[in-house]
Amino acid sequence: MDNIRVTVWGEFRHEKRNPKVAAVYPEGMHTAIANGLKTQAGVTVRTATLDEPEHGLTQAVLDSTDVLTWWGHTAHDDVKDEIVERVRQRVLDGMGLIVLHSGHFSKIFKALMGTSCDLKWREADERERIWVVEPGHPIAAGLPEAFELEREEMYGERFDIPAPDTLVFVSWFQGGEVFRSGCCYTRGKGRIFYFRPGHETYPTYFNPMVQQVIANGVRWAYQPPSPKVVFGNAKPREALPAQA
Repeated sequence: MDNIRVTVWGEFRHEKRNPKVAAVYPEGMHTAIANGLKTQAGVTVRTATLDEPEHGLTQAVLDSTDVLTWWGHTAHDDVKDEIVERVRQRVLDGMGLIVLHSGHFSKIFKALMGTSCDLKWREADERERIWVVEPGHPIAAGLPEAFELEREEMYGERFDIPAPDTLVFVSWFQGGEVFRSGCCYTRGKGRIFYFRPGHETYPTYFNPMVQQVIANGVRWAYQPPSPKVVFGNAKPREALPAQA
């Protein structure tokens, strides 16, 4: 079994400034996500945060990352464009990307989707029921037909994203809305998975089902190293007729 090298990236801003968030995630949301992944066999996990030099995403870090998870919310604009481009290129070259919750509005997700990635939302402590609509997909492995989160932020359609290559989950909310909450894409050689739950004031990332989805997503997004794709002018593989 290959060892999957995962970098868990998070803003780590809410936890420092909002006591309500700090009470739920005293070591940071990124730490909770990373700890969930550390229970998985064959996975090596490290973390990176916004306020580290180069946001913790140096070229060396990205080159040694097989799958990157991304949670952002309050500081999307603080992410430097050159770091976004660095991540984008690594995805095109084959690195997996797991975008979580409000990461839908991150620069990197919008750059890879090519749309606004906007949506409807509401904070009302309402129940979310996540339905598995593609039970044969690897990201749904080990999950029941549906599972519930007792309190979450609502996201509602329209979600301004390209049609997913595969839609794995659909969410229903107590207020009546539905949402495409588990979306798979391929960009270049890289696989991208967007997973909806994870508002900062709820203990969502301690939920075993949510942890299982993220772990499944990491395994799906991982791809072994492959030869670099070569573009540009190419010599013929067979002899061509002489030109006049």
